[in-house]
Amino acid sequence: MSFIARTKPGRLIQVLFIALLIAAPGTGLFSASSAGASGASPGGPTMVPQSFTELAKKSSPAVVNISTTQSMEEGDGFHFFHRPGQQRREMPLEEFFERFFGQRDPRQFQRQSLGSGFILDEKGYIVTNNHVIENAEEIRVTLKDGEEYVAELIGTDPGTDIALIKIDADIDLPVLELGDSENLDIGQWVLAIGNPFGLDHTVTAGIVSAKGRVIGAGAYDDFIQTDASINPGNSGGPLIDMAGRVIGINTAIVAGGDGIGFAIPASMAVRIIDQLKETGEVTRGWIGVGIQALDRDLREYYEVDGGVLITDVFDDDPAEKAGVREGDIVTEVNGNPVNSPRELSRAVADVMPGDEAVLGIIRDGEAMEIAVTVDKRDEERLAGDPSQRPSPEEPAADELGLEVVDIDSEIADRLNMDDTNGVLVAGVERGSKGFEAGFGRGDIIREINRQAVDSLEDYERIIGNAEKGDLLRFFIVRPGEGILIVRIEM
Repeated sequence: MSFIARTKPGRLIQVLFIALLIAAPGTGLFSASSAGASGASPGGPTMVPQSFTELAKKSSPAVVNISTTQSMEEGDGFHFFHRPGQQRREMPLEEFFERFFGQRDPRQFQRQSLGSGFILDEKGYIVTNNHVIENAEEIRVTLKDGEEYVAELIGTDPGTDIALIKIDADIDLPVLELGDSENLDIGQWVLAIGNPFGLDHTVTAGIVSAKGRVIGAGAYDDFIQTDASINPGNSGGPLIDMAGRVIGINTAIVAGGDGIGFAIPASMAVRIIDQLKETGEVTRGWIGVGIQALDRDLREYYEVDGGVLITDVFDDDPAEKAGVREGDIVTEVNGNPVNSPRELSRAVADVMPGDEAVLGIIRDGEAMEIAVTVDKRDEERLAGDPSQRPSPEEPAADELGLEVVDIDSEIADRLNMDDTNGVLVAGVERGSKGFEAGFGRGDIIREINRQAVDSLEDYERIIGNAEKGDLLRFFIVRPGEGILIVRIEM
């Protein structure tokens, strides 16, 4: 009564109403219904679940501690300790001892590392990160009840940082089920379980912050971002939805980015795990093309809404044999739309070698389909070294301020080009129209306003026919960067 007595009369009804809402069970206004797997109240916004206790109890037994042992030589990465405020001395220990006591044979020592994993099925298959067990001489798995096993390495996939190991246990093992990460919603509640800093079975909660994150970890970046606290030692542990399904494998954190973690999507992982179970390795498809995203200028130039541009077709690889050409725009793979290099790479990688990938292509404004028999991906094909720029005898700059020369066989060879089509920008006059438009030395002009430029004669004819006020759109290849559109008004 004292609380009500101190409340202003005009707010008495409002306070009583709020008090009733707080006390009323199942209103869904201040906590999620405990019956809902997603933590959302029916017809209302997603709220904080009343408790993660049951989910943690159910899931934790299937999460394991993984420790590995590696033999290393003394010296790698070891430095003197330093006190706060002191300048750190970067002299490695082995250099110090060599300088003052003479060189000795390096001592071998054992390094141990810790990570997490989860049991996938009753046969003892366990999923973790490749970086957790990489180069390990021994892998030990400790269950929640303290039982310890030596694990067998089944296979790894460094490209996605996934590893599969196995233990032989004579007990019924608790397991976790892989869920469907494709249907994740931003803001959905998730739980991370692992062994951060060696602290067994730590449970943290958060939400899905973003999907499809590219963080520069590799060609197959497609991470789930979460604010569920993930720290060193969580690697390989599960990211779990409110129904207890694994929707991600915790794998990375942002250095200095407090509370930002990344997980490999379960829908990607399931295909990798199946291959590792079957063969111990992952086989990916390869068609042999260089690709590039279509920015606004390129979409406008090609008059398309989306897709991925083919910038190079490698000799004797599947794409060339099937008739794919440089300048084609891939919009689909086996009926599934692709709008980024990452999507195209993943779509082709998922096709087994020997099977066909039917590419939906736009060529010169016409839609067509080309069936490519996929080969096995062997290694990354590297583009030519962009630093290998030719040094021709520089001609005089034209009215655009560009010094342009024909591409002969020597220049083509130095630029790692398959042909001599186009003209080379050998120099750009500072302050000229070409300079202001963004041309650079080493640019290769292939087209102007969709007219082919195969020689200096073509270039001079098109420029000479342009009138004052005309807009010229240059289709250029810039070594090391790809294809660009540069605009100049005459």
